[in-house]
Amino acid sequence: MIEACAERGLRVPGDVSVVGFDDIDAAGSAAPALTTVRQPFEDMAAETVRVLGAVTGEPDRAPIRLDMSVDLVIRKSTGPARRD
Repeated sequence: MIEACAERGLRVPGDVSVVGFDDIDAAGSAAPALTTVRQPFEDMAAETVRVLGAVTGEPDRAPIRLDMSVDLVIRKSTGPARRD
């Protein structure tokens, strides 16, 4: 996305803010460094195992909703909104 913006003459973050997801290792070394949403993968895996154990053998059980916190890792690919 950052490269596509540059090809179109748009500046990140001057004209466009870009946010990624999963906070992969390459996010911090991108140019500019990519702001991302970091997910708690270990907690997600543990909850998945717990829920699978709870629903096994109960096909008519009501759906289970899980809400988990994420972290916003702010780097250089985002900026304030422009006021035109």
